[in-house]
Amino acid sequence: MKPETSTTKKWIAVVLVVLALVMVTRTLLPRGGGAPRPASTAPVNPKGMRAASVEESLDPRLRLDLLDNSESVVYEGAGKNIFRAAPEVVAIPRVRVPPLLTQPEEVPQGPPQPPSPPPPPPINLKFFGYSSGKGEKPKAFLSQGDNVWIAHEGDVVNRQYKIVRITPTAVEVEDLLNNNRQSIRLTQG
Repeated sequence: MKPETSTTKKWIAVVLVVLALVMVTRTLLPRGGGAPRPASTAPVNPKGMRAASVEESLDPRLRLDLLDNSESVVYEGAGKNIFRAAPEVVAIPRVRVPPLLTQPEEVPQGPPQPPSPPPPPPINLKFFGYSSGKGEKPKAFLSQGDNVWIAHEGDVVNRQYKIVRITPTAVEVEDLLNNNRQSIRLTQG
């Protein structure tokens, strides 16, 4: 029985080698055995250029006939430069307006005044609470956005605002960066 299995194995090996050779030759050699391909029957557009079919678009060879067709095409644009990103500037003619018949007399004024400095920005702290007990200094509860501070008189809040005076209804705050004082009233909520 051993001789039969070895001959069977040899035949299977021969068949596999032949199949491998066929597959290698099919992948390495061009289709059709290297014979010249017939002209394509792809549709022709009005400019005389053919549209490439799916089979031709996968062919990596250079098609000189298609290049010759594309070189003969002349660009007929609408007068726009397709190589400029910005549109061309068109000069607008100016209309001359005649002077008024009567011009108001200008009243001479003194030298122009320098513009006044802009007002300092408002202090955007919110005074929402007050606390004071026997023998302790009053405390103010202040907030700015999600930040909350508990401050006594003389404390600096948020490295910018100094608490000058605290009363049950208002707190006087000095903005140290802008040299501005403002009284903030107690608010609910």
